[in-house]
Amino acid sequence: LLLALIGFRGALWALAGMLAVVLVVAIILLPRNLGRSKAKPKFQQIFSKTAEINWLSAARFFLFGARDVWFVIGLPVFLSTLGWSHTEVGGFLALWIIGYGLVQAAAPRLFRQHPPDGISARLWAGLLALLPAAIAIALSQGIQPEGVLIIGLALFGIVFAINSALHSYLILLYSDRDKVALNIGFYYMANAGGRLIGTVLSGWIYQTQGLIGCLWWSTGFVLLAVVLSLRLPSNAVWQTRRQIVS
Repeated sequence: LLLALIGFRGALWALAGMLAVVLVVAIILLPRNLGRSKAKPKFQQIFSKTAEINWLSAARFFLFGARDVWFVIGLPVFLSTLGWSHTEVGGFLALWIIGYGLVQAAAPRLFRQHPPDGISARLWAGLLALLPAAIAIALSQGIQPEGVLIIGLALFGIVFAINSALHSYLILLYSDRDKVALNIGFYYMANAGGRLIGTVLSGWIYQTQGLIGCLWWSTGFVLLAVVLSLRLPSNAVWQTRRQIVS
């Protein structure tokens, strides 16, 4: 909507202005000592002593990189080349994000009777890897691109949301009670890092390899998440380890 009304630069200035307002309000209203720890951890202490958290965070990095490497820049630019307006592209992606959030909120019901573990992480990530590969193959075969992208993106969003919710469950499972904040902070730092590298690569890959190239990179990133998830234990193994430690 902003692109259609005030253009790209105007939209950036509008977003910057809104962020500036939030910054000023936060400076005025939030307590100065909010979130300030008594002792700052060293950089090497940011990495968890629990190996499973480090492996899960690495998998999370590539999981979110796999989404943004084609979703952030490649997909909207490609849709615009099909004749979609800025409003149509933005509205479609907004609906996708809303649907993704609804699926992620409902995902815990899927695991209510069978709590997820490392095996679940590998299976769902493996299923996710098939989707960008299938979309890339369909586009390369000249199948109607709009239909392929709408159906493919819907399926990708559902499976991706389940993967994300599964990871969020595992990070809480693996965290020690007294280090939950630090572990989750490290985990979401990996999440943000994956999104950053995915966004940067999305623009470069789209210019050099097109949307199909972005999709193959996405497939590769998800496969890396699968490989990293191989180090995540099953529930039985994890419970045995915890009993030994305790």
